[in-house]
Amino acid sequence: MTEGTVPDTTHTAARAGAAAAGLAGDAPPGRGDGASGAADVSGAVDRIRLTGIAATGYHGVLEHERRDGQPFVADVVLHVDTRAAAEVDRLELTVDYGVLAEDVAAVLAGPPADLIETVAERIAAVALEREQVAAVDVVLHKPQAPVTVPFADVAVEIHRDRRHMPSVSRRVQRHVAEVPTPSSTPVPMPLETPPALEPDTSDLPADLPADLLAPALPLTPAGPVAPVPPLTPADLVAPALPLTPPPPPPAPAPVDRMDVAPDGPVEAVVALGSNLGASQDILRDAVAALRAVPGVALRAVAPMARTAPVGGPDQQDYLNTVVVLDTTLSPRALLRACQDLEQRFGRVRDERWGPRTLDVDVITHGATVGVTDDLELPHPRAHERAFVLIPWAHVDPGAVLPGLGGGPVAVLAETAPDRDGIRWMALDWWGAEARP
Repeated sequence: MTEGTVPDTTHTAARAGAAAAGLAGDAPPGRGDGASGAADVSGAVDRIRLTGIAATGYHGVLEHERRDGQPFVADVVLHVDTRAAAEVDRLELTVDYGVLAEDVAAVLAGPPADLIETVAERIAAVALEREQVAAVDVVLHKPQAPVTVPFADVAVEIHRDRRHMPSVSRRVQRHVAEVPTPSSTPVPMPLETPPALEPDTSDLPADLPADLLAPALPLTPAGPVAPVPPLTPADLVAPALPLTPPPPPPAPAPVDRMDVAPDGPVEAVVALGSNLGASQDILRDAVAALRAVPGVALRAVAPMARTAPVGGPDQQDYLNTVVVLDTTLSPRALLRACQDLEQRFGRVRDERWGPRTLDVDVITHGATVGVTDDLELPHPRAHERAFVLIPWAHVDPGAVLPGLGGGPVAVLAETAPDRDGIRWMALDWWGAEARP
């Protein structure tokens, strides 16, 4: 699964406002409004607006920002002349904002930068690669910036056009360190001094006076002579040369990030639902059992919502809630703990989207984005499920859903296709009896 979202694309105004059905707070200031106050020297009077393009990125100067990542949200306003495209109704004469949204998400999730100003310049460069775009406004949000006081959002707004081009491109220079080559200078080998040659006197008379014999003459100037070690049979055998090069060492087994436990506690979101049995008691007991799982610490329990079933056969309404927790478990270990809870409460998987005593889904696990045979994060349908988004936004108004289709949870809750299926919400169900 790629990182990024399907943004809101309009030709007039961006969507705004907070989620209904009891959701508190408005959208962060400036989100969806584009860069303001920039003079357009292009002459283009039309605008194409993309709001809320979100992805998990690794931008920042702190170590944990580069290691764990965090959500980034971009709003892009294109200054174009749409008349030619509108006259003949042809896409190639205007900007394909679907492709542009994917390119912007790729920048957000792409090579890390220290400053969000640099990321905003890269997004502007992506937009101005389209010849139809005369100018672009970019608002880049960093809603989880490491700010030590309460805040709603951090954003950078820029305006770039053909006269004032972006200061960087979206491409990153990659510097390859030079590898030193072995020296070709020959290394001198030490020479051994051979011993002096003795004359052969075997055929001379035995009584020949010694002073008539010439003294032995050395082949080299006199001096210390290094001893010569005796040869062994192994010295006379040449080493065997391999006919083929040795095989390369085996590649290390790939690491499944779903099995990697975080270095420290990370935030996770779990959704629970039930429509068989005493559903309210089941949810209360399931939350208590989840709190008892080693490596899990509850942070908040959301309101309980009564919702109409989505998909599947005819069945009665569900009771749903969301739990925000801190965990040191790996994503797959948290999934296994949730599946164990389902089995303990009698979950039977006879029919897809059928009635159930307990359904427990992992919605997010830190900044993890990925898909395997048994787990996809974030949950692939969380961005369109009001029974997840509305309780979640109520307990954490500033939450952001990462990954494809993600964005600010409160905004997603406002436009969820099944939001009319929320019958009512009980705010105090966890500490007191909820309405029947």
